[in-house]
Amino acid sequence: MIIERQSVVDAPADQVWARVVTPEGINDEVRPWMTMSMPRGAESLTVDNVPIGVPIGRAWLRLFGVLPFDYDRLCIAELDPGRGFDEQSTMMSMRQWRHQRTVTPDGDSKAVVRDRITFQLRALLRPATPIVAAGLRALFGHRHRRLQRYFRNR
Repeated sequence: MIIERQSVVDAPADQVWARVVTPEGINDEVRPWMTMSMPRGAESLTVDNVPIGVPIGRAWLRLFGVLPFDYDRLCIAELDPGRGFDEQSTMMSMRQWRHQRTVTPDGDSKAVVRDRITFQLRALLRPATPIVAAGLRALFGHRHRRLQRYFRNR
């Protein structure tokens, strides 16, 4: 299943990139519905400085920031610093999770953020694919709105 989302953020691309690659920025995007912890021993890493192609451990997903409900065996497969990343991971619930994000300039003071999500649920959960896809569409719409609001309020 593939999900795509694109939006324009009222901030220069370098500022948007600096925000979206940090654990703080990621968690701000997904709050209040969930948070994601960094794997043990990798708390100081960002997307910009993780080892490429090397799984760095389990990033726990917590519903409302409290209740663990899944984990992402986090691995950044490709990185184009300042422009994009390609996370290719597995999760407890998913045989395949791929999140590609790009941040490109749109003039001097705006950025276009594009997300492309590809996923395949594990066999037992596969019948829930349409429900999970709807949830992910809603979550990434929420993420984009939160990111736009963050820069609008600065």
